[in-house]
Amino acid sequence: MAFWADIDEAYTLRFQEWHNCEHIPERISIPGFNAGRRYRGIDAAPNFLMFYETDSASVFASAAYMARLNDPTPWTRDSLTYFRNPMRNIYGLRAEAGRVAPMEAPYIHLFRFNLDAEAVPWLGAAWLPAVTALEEVHRGRIFQVDEEISSIMTSERRIYGGGPGQQEFLAMFETTQPHASQLPSWQRAEAACPDNVKHLARRRDLFIESFWLEIALYPDA
Repeated sequence: MAFWADIDEAYTLRFQEWHNCEHIPERISIPGFNAGRRYRGIDAAPNFLMFYETDSASVFASAAYMARLNDPTPWTRDSLTYFRNPMRNIYGLRAEAGRVAPMEAPYIHLFRFNLDAEAVPWLGAAWLPAVTALEEVHRGRIFQVDEEISSIMTSERRIYGGGPGQQEFLAMFETTQPHASQLPSWQRAEAACPDNVKHLARRRDLFIESFWLEIALYPDA
């Protein structure tokens, strides 16, 4: 699950306290949750990106998760009223390449886009392996939105008012520095991919964003 949002500036510290001390621990205690992270936006990116990894997208439709979303705590109810421009998507993993960072990667570089179905396999077969081979990139993953689960209405969603974004695909790269796709090494790697011009140019509604890692929590073993 990826949740982009701006937060009222005057509430930012209180938001971080709530998210660190109550919300992420609450979420990763739900069966099927494997990690919870929050990132800070760089330059024109949204203020925050909240990202949760689970066993599968179906965890976000589970009874345990729905129970939390439909019975938010008082602190959650208050915090959600300070969200601005929220966008929340549930994704399934389509492709993965590279290696998990030896410790948490300090940055992520994101591409949000729509793409014709026939070009999607190329992303995992050519693009991901090419750029994740770079020294500056740890791991790359391609996610595809689960529209049915993303659209479920809950008590929490009624408070913050946001819904799914318009882009079907999310490419997430864990990197050692921001704006990784601007690096000459990245651009050379892309240029060496077969059919790169044809396929990369077909991405529509494209947003490219960088974030730095603020917190990462894992369930108790």
